Parts: sequence; C-alpha cells; structure tokens
Amino acid sequence: MNQTYTILTVIVVYQVILLGIGWWASRRNHDNEDFYLGGRKLGPVVASLSAATSSSSAWSLLGVSGAAFAWGIQAIWLIVAVMAGFLINWFLVAPRLHRQSHANGAVTVVEFIAKSDGEQDAGKVKRTRWIGALIILFCFAFYIASQFQAAGTTFARVLPVTSEMAIIIGATVVLVYIWLGGFWAASVTDALQGMVMLAVALLLPVLALMKIGGFSGLITGLQALHDPGLLAIVDQPGLLTAMLFVVGLLGIGFGYPGQPHVVNRFMAMADAGQIPKARLIAIIWGFVVFAGMVLLGLCGRVLLGELGDREDVLLVVGEQLLHPVLAGVVIAGVLSAIMSTADSQLLTAASAVSHDMQHRQMHTARWVVLGIGAIAVVLAIFFPQAIFSRVLFAWQALGAAFGPVLMVMLWRGPIQPDWKLAAILTGFLATIVISLFPNAPGDFAERWIPLVLASAIALYGNKKA
Repeated sequence: MNQTYTILTVIVVYQVILLGIGWWASRRNHDNEDFYLGGRKLGPVVASLSAATSSSSAWSLLGVSGAAFAWGIQAIWLIVAVMAGFLINWFLVAPRLHRQSHANGAVTVVEFIAKSDGEQDAGKVKRTRWIGALIILFCFAFYIASQFQAAGTTFARVLPVTSEMAIIIGATVVLVYIWLGGFWAASVTDALQGMVMLAVALLLPVLALMKIGGFSGLITGLQALHDPGLLAIVDQPGLLTAMLFVVGLLGIGFGYPGQPHVVNRFMAMADAGQIPKARLIAIIWGFVVFAGMVLLGLCGRVLLGELGDREDVLLVVGEQLLHPVLAGVVIAGVLSAIMSTADSQLLTAASAVSHDMQHRQMHTARWVVLGIGAIAVVLAIFFPQAIFSRVLFAWQALGAAFGPVLMVMLWRGPIQPDWKLAAILTGFLATIVISLFPNAPGDFAERWIPLVLASAIALYGNKKA
C-alpha cells in the first residue's frame, strides 16, 4: 500500500503542475490566433518537443514496446519508419509551411489547404474546410479514445480504481487544462511531457538491459525462448512478403505530413531561423524515445517470457525494476505520452469546428473540446481496441487525406479546388475501405494505396490549376 501511495503522490503532483500550466496559459489567450497557434510565438525548444510529442502518443511507449515484445528484432523497422517521418516533416514540410502559412495568414492546416492563390470560389473553399474538419473529427474521436484507454490501463495498474474511472480521471485533467489554456497550454505541457518521456526512454531500457546482462545477454535470452522469429530482421515466409512488410511499416513515416496536430507547430513558430535548432532537438528526441522503447520490449521479452497483454510490458518492467518514486515517474511518462497527443488533438478538433467551420469563437472551441473528449471517453470505455491498431488506423486516414495535398501545395503550388477535394476524400475513404479487408504484411495496402491515389489526383489538379 505504501508503494501505491508513493506512486499516487508522484502522479498527483504531476497533474497539478499540468493544471497550473493551463491556468498560466489562460492569461495569454486574447484572440483566436492565441488560442489556436499561441500567437505564432513558439520558440525552438517548445516547438520541437511539442511537435515530437504530439506525434508520439501512447503508441510510442506502450504500442512500440509491445510490438517489440511480440515481434522481436524486426521491430527495429518501426524506428526507421518513424525517423523517416521526422526527417520528412522537419526538412521538407517545416520551412515551407512556416513561410507560406505566415504569408497567407492561415491559422489551421485545413484553412491553409483550403486557401490557395487565385482561388476565387468562396463556396468551394468553405466546402473544403467543412469536409476537412469532419475528417479530423472522425479520426480524432478514435485516436483520442486510444489515448484515454491507455490512461485507464495505466492508472488502473497502480491505483485502486476501475479502468473506467481511471479513463474518466485522465480525460478530465487533459480537458481542464486545454479548456483553460488552449494552444499555449498544449505546447508548454507537451514540452514538459517530452522531457519526462525522454527520461523514461533513457532510464528503463538501460536498467532492463543491465538486468539481463547487456546486449550479449539479450541475444542469448531471445535464443533461449526457442522462437526463431524473434531474432529475424524480417520474420516473413518469403522475399515478397518480407519486402511488403518493410515497405508497409515505412508507410507510417509517410503519414507524418498529414497530421494536423503535428504540423501546426511549424505554423506557430516565431522565426524560421529557429527551425534548424528545433529540427535537431526533435530528431534526437525521436530516435532516443523510439529506440529505447524497442530495446525495452526486447528486454522485457527476455525478462518476462510471456505477458497477457503485450502493451503492459513497460509498466510491468517498471514495477519490477524501479523504486516506487521512479515507478511513479514511469507512470508519469506514460501519461505524458497520452496527454501530449490527446491535448493537441483536442485542440485541433476544436479549431476544426470553431475556426474551419467558421464559428470563430473561443468559447465554441472550448465546448467542442468537451464534446469530442466525451465521445472519446465513450469509445474508450465501451469499444476498446488495441492501442497499436487503433492509433495507426486514425494516423493513416489523416496522413492519406491531408499529406499528399499539403506536400503538392508546398512544393508545386495551388491545386484546382475540385481536384484538391477529390484527393482529400480519396485518401481518406480509400484508407477506410482497405482497412475492412484482411491485413497485408505491414498493412502495405492500407498505408500505400490511399497515399499513391491521393498524390496522383493532387498532382493532376496542380497541373489544372
């Protein structure tokens, strides 16, 4: 019981700090641009950590470590996929989106996509904004539900509460500080949460690796499990399926430009000259966190052998190896991953309704935060799914809907409005349709076919513009 109280104290202190940041941020919100983009005043440290953590949800700690636990060494392809996404966003998207969004005054990613030089038809602009907003609301309902579900799993493991009550507690904290502080609260808390996640990704994998005797002990331990697939770089039955598996996982990285809650950090930066520094911070952070989680999953397989729910590996290893105070830090790290994504997504969903649907009132945005949060809580409690699969579905749907259009606009210029909308809908709907069929290795079809189709339509529309 003393251990429970110690962990509870650490968590409560952490939550109070987050709420304090929300109260502080509420005093900096004077208009819509403040609430949605922090007045375009983000510095490199906050922008980099906020963008990184917003793209690194509970999936990055619980999902990736769980995948490594189940897959073995081939989980290293997840590191390659994620880092490809970081590189695409920071080298190809950030400089151009910062410059072009500042030039046309767009406050949201959907607004930036809907507007283009020479586009005079206000009705088509409005239609694109509405459809873009609805896609965001649909995807984020599932995405945020996975975050709240992870919060419930985390709280319920260490506190004497049901998972349902734990989901409600975790959701309430996020909703309160976003209600108060908007984008400032989301970004500053994301930066703090990014540091906590980094500490967990450095501490726990190193301790687990030491426990099993270093890298030689890791290989020996995996061999002792008598599952050759755990030691394979790609555990697939043939060359073609192996290639599809790898390329399919790499498709995760190509979904990064289409994540509105991530790329809006580039729009919010104060100075384009800060991008190189922010880029370096974000890339180092991403590599350490994802490599750490893969290593932890592998070590956890050796330490634990089998586990009822593979996505519990981080929590179980933390309980076994750490002092209660440090175990509390690990729990805080998981909650950080959850909140740093959920808060950004809630804010983006709010901006989709109150700005992109042109209500343009901060109080409307706040009510949308509560509404989408409530829907996500219901999904998390009554329709739970594996965090890994639910997050990647929503991620891919967003990436295919917005990524191709955004990249073509940034690099080649305007897209004719009808073709722009066709590309968005094709990427989104194709992802949904393909997800209904049996999975190909690495979900190759779901991750690449919608992207390729949407990109082809966007490029054709660019020539017509």
